[in-house]
Amino acid sequence: MPKSAFPHWIYDGSVIEDTNGDGERAVQFLRALRHPASNAPKGRFQLYDFQERMTMGIHGPRNPDGSRKVRTAFVMLPRGSRKTSLAAGWGLLHTIGPEARPAGQAIFAASDREQAGIGFKEAANIIREDRRLVAATRIYDAHNSAKKIICRPNKAELLAVSSDGAAQHGKTPSFVLVDEIHAWKGRDLWEALKSGMAKVPDTLMIIATTAGRGQENIGFELYDYARKVATGEIDDPSFLPIIFEAEPGEDWKAETVWHKVNPGLTHGFPDLGGLRTMAREAEHRPAERFAFQQFHLNIWQAASRDPLFDMAVYDAGRDPNFDLADLEGLPCWLGVDLSRSGDLTAIVAAFRRDDGRISLHPWFFLPSEGLEDKAKLEQVPYPRWRDERLLNVIEGPVIEPDVIADQVIDLCGTYDVQEVIFDPSLAGPIMAKLVDHGINVLQLPQTAKHMHGPICDLERAVNGRRIRHGAHPILRNHFESVVVKRATSASELTTMHKGTRHSNHIDGAIASALAVFRAAANDNQRSIHELDPEEYDRLFREAEAEAA
Repeated sequence: MPKSAFPHWIYDGSVIEDTNGDGERAVQFLRALRHPASNAPKGRFQLYDFQERMTMGIHGPRNPDGSRKVRTAFVMLPRGSRKTSLAAGWGLLHTIGPEARPAGQAIFAASDREQAGIGFKEAANIIREDRRLVAATRIYDAHNSAKKIICRPNKAELLAVSSDGAAQHGKTPSFVLVDEIHAWKGRDLWEALKSGMAKVPDTLMIIATTAGRGQENIGFELYDYARKVATGEIDDPSFLPIIFEAEPGEDWKAETVWHKVNPGLTHGFPDLGGLRTMAREAEHRPAERFAFQQFHLNIWQAASRDPLFDMAVYDAGRDPNFDLADLEGLPCWLGVDLSRSGDLTAIVAAFRRDDGRISLHPWFFLPSEGLEDKAKLEQVPYPRWRDERLLNVIEGPVIEPDVIADQVIDLCGTYDVQEVIFDPSLAGPIMAKLVDHGINVLQLPQTAKHMHGPICDLERAVNGRRIRHGAHPILRNHFESVVVKRATSASELTTMHKGTRHSNHIDGAIASALAVFRAAANDNQRSIHELDPEEYDRLFREAEAEAA
């Protein structure tokens, strides 16, 4: 079992290193603040146990020379965990507190101006609760002007900045609070802040965020790195991951999991009744379930802001006894997605069972030339998949049409293949050879108009728990990489695309859609593509109910 990335040390009461007492001083400073929304006596800043341990873990450990051990902290908390208040406290700790430096810069950084202003406003309101702090600071927060807090005695300042990275290259911050990194669209601000921090010794960056979606953003890069540090895959003592997320295999509906992942829940935030209401809605609505898992269980969603497939349901379709020999007597449809150059080619077989379920099995092909470089670029283990016979590597720079044609002919000789479905734009020579062998070939162009039906059929089959498979890792990777654009009216079409990361491929998902589309159309039922919208909605709701 993979090692857990969960920060159990937050709960276990273990001793946290506090080399020179900096962690305790930070905690005492925060406790001395006042907060306008506090229920504590005299409006004291409410520093809860988990927040105290995070503060200690970030600020306490020091090297023998007194410098920080932790230079970057990645704090991933679910929505409603009062990140903003804690972030504001940390910002003030580095501006007017014991971590402040004379004439130093502390920065709140966010994806846009409004978001950056939220943390800054929280810090300004904390200061306004204490006359002593008001006298010791100057706050600049006029509308449409730069947001800044200056500490009069030490000339340190707290700034709010947003996504105009080019305007931030003059900054030299000693402390940066990065807010909701999952929402950052580009890298300009990130690179400007990192380069500015490189000019200052012993800096600290805290990244405070909720889980995001997709892999084509800097937020996922940091999350992925944090997980690898947390599990020991990467040794980086300067990077502290604090990731509150539901772990694989945990029941997203279990309140014990909610309490584990939401450390403030025992203190009344977020609202337990509200979570229960959202969970009930999420049981029967996949889109709501994805949102619940992202925002309240902190599970980073795979590839899309609106995922086509529920990957947990896909994974549940694994058949531990999957054996191709057992499928030889079943009617079979082959979907083929051809490559244009040195890319992947996929053949996927859809075997229709008597109970209406469909078993999928893929065959993938890549040219041998440049395989190692491609694996490094995409960070995908093509050589290992080749050695495990999960990937067919063809000698040369490209895959010749005859290689795929011969493979299809061989499959048709082994299985009860009813049809082979191609996009005709690339399949001319192959289809001619197959027709000569008496094989039924169906042409289906991969246009939005023609693919809408196959995509809807595949979505219904996967999310309706009708798919069985042998857990082929490449096929799963392709399903997970699908980015979908959904139809929002009768005149629009649902389309699927791959993400922007090099490792995102969807060839297997496209081939599966072609094969499942024809298998579904030949099981004495009309294809979803042929249903009117009301009937489609009814059948999809039935599939959702079955999945639940």
